[in-house]
Amino acid sequence: MISIKEVTEITGLPAPTLRYYEKEGLLPHVKRDEGGKRLYDDEDLSWVQFVTALRATGMPIAQIQQYVYLYKEGDTTIPERKQMMLQHKKEIERSIKELYLNLDKINYKLALYDVMETQLNREELKF
Repeated sequence: MISIKEVTEITGLPAPTLRYYEKEGLLPHVKRDEGGKRLYDDEDLSWVQFVTALRATGMPIAQIQQYVYLYKEGDTTIPERKQMMLQHKKEIERSIKELYLNLDKINYKLALYDVMETQLNREELKF
C-alpha cells in the first residue's frame, strides 16, 4: 500500500486530481487507513493509469463513471463495457486520422516554404 504522495510521484498526477477522481467514483477501490488517509495498491494504480488514458483520449467523466458503474455490477456487464471501449477506440482512430490529415496539410505548407526560401536565396545571389 502506498500513499497519495507516492501515487503523485509515480503517475505525475496532482493529489487534487486523484481526490477528484475518487470523489467522482472513477477509482472504485481506494482504501483508507485508520486516520482516513488514502492507501493505494497495484489495482488502484492500474485504475489511475486507465482513467488517465481515457481522459487523455477525450472520454468524458460521465462516460468513465458509467464504465465504473458497469464494472462494479460484475461480469454480466462485460459486453456493455467492451462496446464502450470499442466505441471509444473508433473515436480515437477518427481523431488520429484527422490529425494525420492536418499534419499532411502542415507538411505541404512547409514544403512550399522550403521551395520559396530556395528561390529567395537564388535571387539574393544574383545581386
